Amino acid sequence: MSKDKERITLLHGAGGKLMHELVEQYILKHFAVSTVKVSEFSVPLEALDDAAVVGDMVLKSDSHAVKPIFFPGGDIGRLAVCGTVNDIAVLGAEPTALACGFVLEEGLLISDFERILASMEKACEEAGVSVVTGDTKVVEKGSLGGCVINVSGIGKRSQALENNLRVVRQHRPEFRARWILDSNLHAGDKIILSGTIGDHGLAVLSAQQGLSFGSSIVSDVRPLNRLIIRLLDEVGGIVAMKDPTRGGLADALNEWSQKSQVGILIYEDRIPIKPSVQAACEMLGIDPLEVGNEGKIIIGVIPEKAEHVLEVLKSMEEGKDAEIIGEATMEFDMVAMQTLVGGKRIIAQPVGDPVPRIC
Repeated sequence: MSKDKERITLLHGAGGKLMHELVEQYILKHFAVSTVKVSEFSVPLEALDDAAVVGDMVLKSDSHAVKPIFFPGGDIGRLAVCGTVNDIAVLGAEPTALACGFVLEEGLLISDFERILASMEKACEEAGVSVVTGDTKVVEKGSLGGCVINVSGIGKRSQALENNLRVVRQHRPEFRARWILDSNLHAGDKIILSGTIGDHGLAVLSAQQGLSFGSSIVSDVRPLNRLIIRLLDEVGGIVAMKDPTRGGLADALNEWSQKSQVGILIYEDRIPIKPSVQAACEMLGIDPLEVGNEGKIIIGVIPEKAEHVLEVLKSMEEGKDAEIIGEATMEFDMVAMQTLVGGKRIIAQPVGDPVPRIC
């Protein structure tokens, strides 16, 4: 099909292969920061990390169009705050301030809008950040499904990051990165998952479709910046972090593998997943590795510090189900999983998250 006949589909926003192609083939062509004068230490758009760095400030903008706007365990407001805060924190920065843009649909109940605002307020308190500026627009009824929210945030370089990098360089003197990036992973680094996967995507799907899975599945949406700062400050040794949102664990690991040019081997029996989520995925024919999460992170850590990072994670509510799920390797150049039956299977980058409009 010729380019002038091609159209955007839901999969172009679903966090997998099609979305990455859209960004790389079209957006980067027009907005690559190689044409803009920036600090030599900046992390630019073309790095395609979770946020950008200009000088020593981290900048992130995140739009949310989850459907429905209220779902088990959360809502669009909490999701918007947590998503932005977490994307800033995984680079090693401390989130400081947020800007919020509301696009409201005509007919939205004022009581629902206030419920969203109260939820955002609570999430900001948990994260220790404030909304300091923003904008509000209203569009015609039937356009949005309630509302769309954009939250942009800034973060500053933290002392915890400096402490973390000092530990990394004690064990890996050649390490020169100034931020925690997708491209920092090295053969031998351990991969830690902070908790169970698939909770958020299945919670949203249940609300979208009116499904009942025989047990309570709720979203894991929460801010993780305080957890991240503690890991960086108290333990260190962390070289990469990412929240596996759209496209799930499979997409996040493939991004690491491609950007760091290493293979990744994970172990099926070490991946934490709730029985209710596993059962629901099997019933629906969905791979839980491809389902989005909003309150979990994957962590790449030097092997000397992996057990200590895991210990601290498990001592916190946000990381009580954490596990070391694998390691980076030079034996192959892809993501693979050691299965329960003893073989290995390739974990390909998904085309997109199987659940539409989860964030």
